[in-house]
Amino acid sequence: MEKSVTVLSVKTEPLSVPDLDPRELLDNPESPDPALMPPPAIIQAFLEQGRQMICWLPVAFGLGAMLYLVLPFEPSVLCVVFVTVLPILMGAACFWWGWQRLFPRLLGFALLSAAIGFGDLSFQARIQPPMPALPTHATVLTGRVQSLEILPPRNDDEDDGHRVTLADAVFETPVDAGMAPLRRTLHIRLRDDDDLLPEPGSTIRLRTMLRAPPPPSWPGGRDLQREAWFSGLGGSGYALGPASLSGAPARQSWLESLRETVALRANAALSDQTAAIAATLLAGEAGSIDQHTRETFSASGLAHLLAVAGLHLGLVMAAVIVTLRCGLAAIEYVALRWPCRQIAAVAGLLAGAGYVMLTGAHLPSLRALGMASIVTLAIVTGRRVLSMRSLSIVALLILLVSPVSVVDVSFQMSFAAVMGLIAGYGALREPLMRLRGEGEWYRVVASHCAALVLTSLLAGLATLPVSMAHFGALQPWFVLANLVAVPLAAVWIMPVGLLALVAMPFHAEAPFLKLMGMGIRIVQTLAERVAAFPMAHQPVPAMPGWGLLLVMLGLCFLCLWKGRVCLAGLLPIAVGLASIWLAPKPDILVSPDAGLMAVRHQGVLLVGPHSSLQRRTLEDWQQALALPTAPLPSSCLSGPCRMSLGAQTVLLRVRDASDGNTLPTAEQCEGVSLFISASPARKGCPDVPSIDRFSVWRDGAYSVFAGRGLTVVSDRSWRGNRLWVPPVGWHGMPNLPLAQSE
Repeated sequence: MEKSVTVLSVKTEPLSVPDLDPRELLDNPESPDPALMPPPAIIQAFLEQGRQMICWLPVAFGLGAMLYLVLPFEPSVLCVVFVTVLPILMGAACFWWGWQRLFPRLLGFALLSAAIGFGDLSFQARIQPPMPALPTHATVLTGRVQSLEILPPRNDDEDDGHRVTLADAVFETPVDAGMAPLRRTLHIRLRDDDDLLPEPGSTIRLRTMLRAPPPPSWPGGRDLQREAWFSGLGGSGYALGPASLSGAPARQSWLESLRETVALRANAALSDQTAAIAATLLAGEAGSIDQHTRETFSASGLAHLLAVAGLHLGLVMAAVIVTLRCGLAAIEYVALRWPCRQIAAVAGLLAGAGYVMLTGAHLPSLRALGMASIVTLAIVTGRRVLSMRSLSIVALLILLVSPVSVVDVSFQMSFAAVMGLIAGYGALREPLMRLRGEGEWYRVVASHCAALVLTSLLAGLATLPVSMAHFGALQPWFVLANLVAVPLAAVWIMPVGLLALVAMPFHAEAPFLKLMGMGIRIVQTLAERVAAFPMAHQPVPAMPGWGLLLVMLGLCFLCLWKGRVCLAGLLPIAVGLASIWLAPKPDILVSPDAGLMAVRHQGVLLVGPHSSLQRRTLEDWQQALALPTAPLPSSCLSGPCRMSLGAQTVLLRVRDASDGNTLPTAEQCEGVSLFISASPARKGCPDVPSIDRFSVWRDGAYSVFAGRGLTVVSDRSWRGNRLWVPPVGWHGMPNLPLAQSE
């Protein structure tokens, strides 16, 4: 007996979750008062953004972190908890009350992100170890070498110098006897005639002169003390004698040893600055690049080639991916059965991670590696390779780990460049596809050339305002230089450099390094030629902080917002750029030790006599004001001199052999609004405000602005009472435990 079997045919469909219609966020049984609703055009503009709104989370996080940095005082723990918890509770209330409404949900996420940014950075600042009290005289110290860096020679007839980063340092002074090892690192420059090159991990003993991180050269200038506070640096100095190995050799870091080996072999195969650039590209050792090379590359717009970042990581990964995928595709069995694209992408990511570790795992390269990881994940899973959402996730993760990166120049420039590239190519995708046409060879060449020009133009324009703000210079020829240098690095320098790294275990790297050096010399020649063009390096005055904030917010709106409304982001960018010339400029500058004074007069910075110790301060002033220098009148060198600033008169005393014992005459003090003295003022002009040696000892550098009256701004009043600003008379936390009464 046959059994009849009935086969049921069931049509199956893949499980899918329908996208949420954003208009549902506005639907609610209890509709709010129509008078409180935004205009329909604004509602429609927000609805069109869709999932793009997630890209604004790191922006809100960064604004919260910046709020902590710009405070004029250090908030107490209770204040930090209040400022952090209150917005979080308000955001939670927005979620609870209006999760199904668009604007309450957006407000909740904004409050939550900003509050976490503020609290995260304040927590990071408080967990940093205190600044140690460094010896004020020559002292012998012992420390463990973290890294060895090659520095450029100070003079043309000298050899390269070396700088070590020491950890767990101990001072051999009677005051510090029995001290615990420092919790912060020290940067020590070794003597040029020192034959000892300590390996990372070894313990050395040497006699040094140390100094703490210096304060800003002018109120509003670069804050090296804040950078040192968050980076873990305790101070720097130079060796007074040769270094010697101390104790048993510690277990050295194989990665640091590998970096030093790569740098030494590059210096052995090449010479001069070509070797320095090769060591930078292969091992991240950028210390041996001299100032002339840096200025030349900066003037030509090629400074990004001297800092290992996203460009170099992308070139390394591209070389590995293209080589491996072409090799796999050449094998028929593998090409038909294996996922060659995914295998090549994963191999490229592993090679990129190794390159980042080899070059020192600096923050820009780590950011690029995070972005590359998300791109690789998208390739493996079949998702869109590059998008703003991927970039925002990487930015948010980096800010969570290191929120102070929001004011870091490399963070701002790298993300500005990537934002500009993604947004620019997204807007120009259709014209580029039309240019490519049906794939004719001449159209393919034209499309590649157009993409090359667009890459340089978009990345350069996006980073140009940030570069002007941080470096005080405009490089109008950057597109021309990058059109040649970037392709040369992509097809010649970096691929050959990778071959040199592969050949180093077999001691066969010399031919590849020499070939790599030929390409580097072409780029050096290009940089020198472009730097010689007219107006290749135009100095611009310093951009105020609020101007840079407007530029970054405008750039974010221009790149992150969908629709033509994004062009409104050009307005804050324009205002931020105009702030360079709109912001008031100081008319008188006084250095943090009163050893240098300068007066802005008729487009020239009149500078008083100074020693070589004030050279860095003078360079900072020149960059901030973008003015040439000239000496003060000879009358100011022999005694007090009167300088007119509009309707005001200032009495300057830039030199005083009597150390303030000789007071100005009544005639010199007549009609004076301010007395500035390199020595103690000792009330030389009665009833006249003064700035003297004791003033800068208390409050740091000074700026004087002339208007209807004189406005005096000190560095302490500008930065406020913060954790990284030393109190008056404070030289650091003692290295021995304090007594109970202390």
